[in-house]
Order: sequence, then structure tokens, then C-alpha cells
Amino acid sequence: MKIGKQIQLLSGQHIDAIYVNSMGDGIAYLTGPSDFIGKKPFATKYTEFPKIVCDKGDILLTVKGSGTGSIAIADRAYCISRQLMAIRCMRIDSVFTQYLIEQNESRFNKLAVGLIPGISRSDVLNLIFPEISICEQKAIADLLSTWDEAIEKTERLILAKERQFKGYIQQTIGLKCEEWLHIKPKKIFDTITEKGFAEEELLSVTQDRGVIPRNMLEGRVMSPDGTTDSYKRIKCGDFAISLRSFQGGIEYSNYQGLISPAYTVLRPKMEIKIDFYRLFFKSYLFVEKYLSLAVIGIRDGKQISIPDFMSIKIPVPPLQEQRKIAETLNASQKEIDLFKQLLDKYKQQKRGLMQKMLTGEWRVKPEIINQYKGI
Repeated sequence: MKIGKQIQLLSGQHIDAIYVNSMGDGIAYLTGPSDFIGKKPFATKYTEFPKIVCDKGDILLTVKGSGTGSIAIADRAYCISRQLMAIRCMRIDSVFTQYLIEQNESRFNKLAVGLIPGISRSDVLNLIFPEISICEQKAIADLLSTWDEAIEKTERLILAKERQFKGYIQQTIGLKCEEWLHIKPKKIFDTITEKGFAEEELLSVTQDRGVIPRNMLEGRVMSPDGTTDSYKRIKCGDFAISLRSFQGGIEYSNYQGLISPAYTVLRPKMEIKIDFYRLFFKSYLFVEKYLSLAVIGIRDGKQISIPDFMSIKIPVPPLQEQRKIAETLNASQKEIDLFKQLLDKYKQQKRGLMQKMLTGEWRVKPEIINQYKGI
């Protein structure tokens, strides 16, 4: 069944800037997903000359530009711009429809064509869903909401644990680092250039997972053209340095293999606790307190040279203190990683359920559907 016969679809229209204000005069005016916080609208603009107005409960769908396919739920009446459409559910459950839109978000992005990505009214109106009763739609929506609650709870827990992690770094390193010996990285690390190992495995340098084999990356991975003779060998325990990112760009390698010649390989030449520096180099404290001294604009991704990095004096705590801090931080990081794995599991389960339930492949038991009669 096509959703077009079950909804009313309102296409937003542009309001000229001279008729828009930020003083709160008139009705709130939403221009796109930049006015969404999660699935909630957050108005910063207003107009006394509205054209298309949504109602409370309408599903606001982004149909043009960045964020095509993302949605928010109107908590009151809003004037909407041409970047948005409002879906008003007439003969279909609203929450069920939200999940139907969510399931098709990636499809909407693929349908978006042209210089400014966008989807048409027919793309929305021709969405297919199984011919099931409102009661079954509500049952499916409630089931999927259970997974959303678990996902949101886990996301909040991860945020809390990450704040705790950052707080510990500030407490154990930030407040004590002035007491520690500071020396230049060139006295701690050697820059290593080992080439001519074509038989070694190709590795990729990532911000979130460090240096890993390319076959562990999702999606399409660019392979080097021709020979890898110019590629550098990195060993387990080395660092790869690019320094073109907010997080510092110094990534630890748990593997031996080849990385792009664009990276510099650092290998410890004095006794250190690798885990201490692995975590320290990824910390906000390192980027803001140390790296920013060498180059202005690191947060905007400015390129930093190796001499710049080697000129910074960084803390070298006593080995016993490095070990103690690393053990505590590792335990905290492992806990965060476990929660992230749980989050991925919940999201995967939800995607599987949506695929089965929203296509009609799986049906809700009659005794459960009966519980929704009269609601």
C-alpha cells in the first residue's frame, strides 16, 4: 500500500529575508535540519507573513540540501521553508510513519540528485508499507520504541562515561603535568623511514581505531596505484603522525604493515609506557595545552610539520606513574568500548526488526494486536 493515500503532504515555501525576524514576532519559522535538535524543532527565526504552516504532531521531513531524509516532530504550529515537508497522518499511525521514514532515510539520500540534493513529493507519496490495521501499526511502533529507549539510554551512559574519562585525564594529568619533567619529542621518539617491504600488509590510519588493516574498514577503500615501494613500514608499538585533525592526528599501531608515505612513523627510543602516550596524544588536553602552542588553528585542521611537533615539550611522568595512569584510563576506555559495542548491537537489532516488521515479513500476534483496540 502507498502511503500517499494515508497522509496529507505539505510542501514548505521560502519566506524572503525581509519578512523574517529573530525577535519572536509572528509564528516560528523553520528553515531546515539546522533548526532540529535530535527530533525536536528549535526555532530561532520568526515571520508575520507565513505561507505553509504545519500542525502539532506533524512529521517534518528534510527534502533538500544537507540532512536530506532527517526528521523532527512538530510540538506546535510552525511555518516551514522549502527545505521541509510536513507529513500529516490521516489514516495511519504517526509513530509507525516515523519509523517508515527512518527506514527509508538512506534511500532518500540515494534519490537526492542535482547540485543541491533533494527528494520530490512523489518520492514520499509512493513509499510502500504493508496493508495492516492501525492497531498492528501501533504495536509495531511500540516494539521499535523499546529499542529506541535502550539506544537512547546507552547513548546517555556513553556520554556520561566519556565525561568521566575526560575529567580523570584533567585530574590526573592536567593538574599534575606542571610537576613533571617536560622534554621534546625528538628525545623520546625516533622518526623511522623503512621502505621496500612490498610483501607487508596494507594498513590504514584512522582517527577512531588507530592504525588497522585495510580489510577491517567498512565500505570502499582506495588502493594504491602501482607499486607500494614508497610506502612506509610501521611496527606494533609505533605511532603514525599526520597532525591534521582536532584530535591531534597521532595514531597508535597494534599492527605491522605498510602505511602511506604521507605519514611519519614515530618509534620510542627511551623506556615509556606506550598506553600512557597512546591515550595522552588523543586527549583534548594534549591538543589544547601542547599542540596549540606550535600551530595556531589546529582545531580547524591546519597542517602541522614534523619540526613543529618535535619542538613542543611534552610531559614525561615517572614510569610508575605512567603505568598507574594508563591502567586506570585503559579500564575506563574498555568500559566505554563495551557500551559502544552494546549500542551497535541495539542499533543492528533495530534495523533488523524494522526490515522485517515494516515490510510485513513478520506480523504481530493477534492477541497482542487486540490489546490496542480502543486505544
